[in-house]
Amino acid sequence: MQRMGHRAGETGGESGGEGRGESSGESGPPGVTRRRALWIGGGGALAAGAVAFAARDELRHWWWQLPWNDKPRKPGEVDYRGARWVAASSWNYRLADRPSDYDIDRVVIHVVQGSFATALKVFRNPLHEAAAHYVVRKDGQVAQAVRELDVAFHAGNRGYNERSIGIEHEGFVDRPESFTAAMYASSARLTAGICRRYGFPADREHIVGHVEVPGTDHTDPGPHWDWDRYLGLVRAELRKGRAGAHKD
Repeated sequence: MQRMGHRAGETGGESGGEGRGESSGESGPPGVTRRRALWIGGGGALAAGAVAFAARDELRHWWWQLPWNDKPRKPGEVDYRGARWVAASSWNYRLADRPSDYDIDRVVIHVVQGSFATALKVFRNPLHEAAAHYVVRKDGQVAQAVRELDVAFHAGNRGYNERSIGIEHEGFVDRPESFTAAMYASSARLTAGICRRYGFPADREHIVGHVEVPGTDHTDPGPHWDWDRYLGLVRAELRKGRAGAHKD
């Protein structure tokens, strides 16, 4: 968390380029064979198809942002089995219908700079104007404060908030004893489930620290967070899932 910021700090949106397709007429320029002209025309059709697919995908995102298309929600329902629901203030997140309106392809790792109870307390405070989806305690207990459907204000970057799940960890960045074996194991199971649900790999491109979010002034999870150990645990959990899926 580490002075996590507020709603006004949800800045730094991301932008992408637009694809362009070219089409061909019935006949090519001098020196272009009929076969070559057909190949160019086929390429144009493929490009046009790609543009149409992208437009359809954009329409899908737009459709789910309409207010009457909200997905079903049950009070107190959690996305991670075993988590305890402790709802954040509605000022600390934005209702959404992810991944239908915003694709999810990141997990952002945070450290509270305080206790498990402190994190949940400030997430319930509307004046804090920030929250993560989950908080993990030293003994491995997990609380969920924001549904994965919704955009939590945790990264200080709007684009990252929309595409990511935020996980807070009890402790302090300058105290290596904060990061217990139980915490690593529990958090890894949580992250593996997120990777599996949304279909992205367990690597350092898709599982990042708060310090790595563009535009951030935060340093968590800090130098004592063992990335090699953590990713190894996440990948081991994913392998367990694959092995279980192949059992009769």
